[in-house]
Amino acid sequence: MNVSFLQELLNTIAEQGRQLLPRSLGGGEPKDDITELADALVSVRGEASGVAIAREILNRYRALSDEERRSFLEFLAETLQPDPNGVTRAAKAYLANPSEANVAALQRAVESPRQEFFRRLNLAPGATAEIVAMRRDIMAGAAEDAALARVDADLMHLLSSWFNRGFLVLRRIDWQTPAAILEKIIAYEAVHEIRGWDDLRRRLDPADRRCFAFFHPSLIDEPLIFVEVALTNAIPDNINTVLEEAPKGDGLADKPTTAVFYSISNCQEGLRGISFGNFLIKQVVDDLVKERASLKTFVTLSPVPRFAKWLEQTIGEADADLVSPAERDRLRVLADPDWIDAPEAAEALKPVLLRLAAHYFLTAKAADGGPVDPVARFHLGNGARLERINWLGDTSPKGLREAHGLMVNYRYEIRDIEKNHEAYENEGVVAVSRQVSALLKAERSRGEGGKLLLLPSLLTSRAALDKEEGTP
Repeated sequence: MNVSFLQELLNTIAEQGRQLLPRSLGGGEPKDDITELADALVSVRGEASGVAIAREILNRYRALSDEERRSFLEFLAETLQPDPNGVTRAAKAYLANPSEANVAALQRAVESPRQEFFRRLNLAPGATAEIVAMRRDIMAGAAEDAALARVDADLMHLLSSWFNRGFLVLRRIDWQTPAAILEKIIAYEAVHEIRGWDDLRRRLDPADRRCFAFFHPSLIDEPLIFVEVALTNAIPDNINTVLEEAPKGDGLADKPTTAVFYSISNCQEGLRGISFGNFLIKQVVDDLVKERASLKTFVTLSPVPRFAKWLEQTIGEADADLVSPAERDRLRVLADPDWIDAPEAAEALKPVLLRLAAHYFLTAKAADGGPVDPVARFHLGNGARLERINWLGDTSPKGLREAHGLMVNYRYEIRDIEKNHEAYENEGVVAVSRQVSALLKAERSRGEGGKLLLLPSLLTSRAALDKEEGTP
């Protein structure tokens, strides 16, 4: 009700302010004067006229072709920049006298006018959602256009503030949630496809299922991110057992011991790069503990989306220290799409693939020195522990194509989350179970006469290993 009232108020202001628009900005093709409107928006001082101009810009932007949108975004990149002379004067004044007033003047001088443009654009009714959509257009060209990358950086800075944790609202999604939101849950699911309403109901309605989403007051009925949870009595090693509805009368609704986060999906492409998942998982853990005191174990069942591609590239470059000739022969079976239907070949492949997966998680590094796997970076950065690599955890076409069927459990030990997070962020330390680190024992150093070595990148939190509990 409050949101509706505010929207109506802004619409009224925009309509009244429209009468204050300069006549020269009132007509013509959208592409003809959207740049004039942009200039007017950053220079206008009146609230009503500012709201009207902002809404007119968004109306005209929607009517532009892709090429015309790109041209407008490039206009923002090239024209709305800090004044070099003003920055120089402010910098010299600060160097001569580093007073608080001169610091403030320097900050004003170096701030990009594009940030003020987007702030004022956000005055229009419903503007936040349209600005988020506009960022999708910006990101599409930012990779190869340094000017658009600057616009993206400015907008990212603002969106990070507008969508900080203090503004987010956690809501449980269940079968009574409005259909408009449920349809979006089906559409936005990015990990395990939801095949229609019956499949969605199996994930929401049973007593052992939960789904939670973050919402923002400015994006009504638009989830930002959601997580699907299964309540079980063991850590699962394959997704089929999770997606199947639990038998009735198994007692899980009353005293489950394990909460399994099996799917986390970001919903707004225009908010890419703004992390919501770490807050989401931690708050959901808190809520679940309050709801079910029997819950003691919190784990994920996560995909490994880049393992197959990494393996293909690595095997082509690897020497015998990583893969022996005999192991290369076993790996050739992966070229057959039906390899999992050949039990003997699959069993021979298992130890090789699990060892290489452990190498992928613990030794292979991205350009910045972090893990190659994006899902690992997310959970390890949140303070989780790499708990288990699961053989044939996902035998769907997508799971076989992207990860040769492997899935991973990351474990969130409440007492260790902050310690693991700090060790990962400050020292690059990966918290890992003995079970996973043991998979690397087959990696030998020829220079050491075949002696087993623990690679430097496997340095882990010794305290975490000492506290290791047995896993199913």
